[in-house]
Amino acid sequence: MPKSRSRRKATSSKPVRRSPLPPRRPDLLLRDARQLTGLADPLMAEIWASSWLGQAWVTAELSEREAEHRLCTEVTGRACTMPTPHGLAAIAALARVAPATDVTMLAETIDILVETQPLPPWYTAASAGTEWTATSAWRAVDVWDSEQVLLVDYDGPHPHTLMAQVLKPGGLMIGKIAILDPGAAAQWDQRHESDEVPMPINQAPVAEVLADLADALRTTDITWPRNDDEDFVDNRALAWSRCRDHLPVWPKRDSLPEAERHRLIQEFTTANHLDDDVSRSLAELFLDYGEGYMISGPLAWSPAEVMLLLTDWLPRKAVLDADQRAALPDVLRRWVAYALGRRGVDARWITPVVDAVDAHLPAFRQVFDDGTSWGPAKQIAAALTDRGIDLTDRQAVDDAIRSLNAERLARRLLP
Repeated sequence: MPKSRSRRKATSSKPVRRSPLPPRRPDLLLRDARQLTGLADPLMAEIWASSWLGQAWVTAELSEREAEHRLCTEVTGRACTMPTPHGLAAIAALARVAPATDVTMLAETIDILVETQPLPPWYTAASAGTEWTATSAWRAVDVWDSEQVLLVDYDGPHPHTLMAQVLKPGGLMIGKIAILDPGAAAQWDQRHESDEVPMPINQAPVAEVLADLADALRTTDITWPRNDDEDFVDNRALAWSRCRDHLPVWPKRDSLPEAERHRLIQEFTTANHLDDDVSRSLAELFLDYGEGYMISGPLAWSPAEVMLLLTDWLPRKAVLDADQRAALPDVLRRWVAYALGRRGVDARWITPVVDAVDAHLPAFRQVFDDGTSWGPAKQIAAALTDRGIDLTDRQAVDDAIRSLNAERLARRLLP
């Protein structure tokens, strides 16, 4: 009997089994939240929630601006759809460290779930985090003012110290955040090795230190690629919850008055017997870099700042003639020694900054001539220089740029 045309051909192979989709982050979070129901320590609940929010933040795409909000929204939806004690505990933990825009939503969800689910032992009816009292704050600053460590002592159910490492070379950025045992500031000097760069610690007003922390968090958040240090990611949301109310307005950076620039360059060239145009032009460049990129001021040089100048800023921004390139190493060594001496840095800690010049010169020479690393302004300046244009002649530069643009447009229109 012939087989029906509608019947599928027999086969000996087994049906393909599709791999199950990986669980979504909200589902994983709610599974992990079971550990919260037995905790009695609110600080541990905050650290748990901060870690989950940190993972949402650090793994988000560049264009994703509300990864934490999306996580809070999805977890809230899951917890309300299927109420459980650990779902309520997750919402309560998130409410303590979540972005300010999500706190009201989370608090309202707690009010709904508490009607049918028990609250975790660590939960208090007061506003999230109000049981923590900042009792003192400290700043430790290295001799070059290129790195700070901020410490804030908290009293409450679990006394502790919030620590943040703030780095300045290349732009204000937090390296690490950690939760330490109370009294970390008192042990600072004992923990700092004698051969390390000096980093004296001083007490400061709590509000000022929290404002410093908020300012550094803000700039770290908008820096790409994101800081994926585990300690930073895990404690970032917790730190924001402690300092968000102290976030200052964006600071203004005032340029050096022209008279002050002239005085500094004159003082430098006279003290170093460098009364020539090449040395003056290089000193101008060093001041330009210092004003535009050095957070602590144009004279606050450190080994890291020397590295960034030689391997990044000069190759991207500067056009140097043969005389300037030949004089650069010696003039830069003298400039950083002059600048740090003027800031009162001990000679022992000026030496590593001077030595950094020689350490990074090979990389400078390699990158400086690589046209692919040049910024647009330097590319144009180099093209004009090749044409013999005097870059100090404004009219000649304007005319040459118009001609250059016309040539580029013509090339683009050619078949």
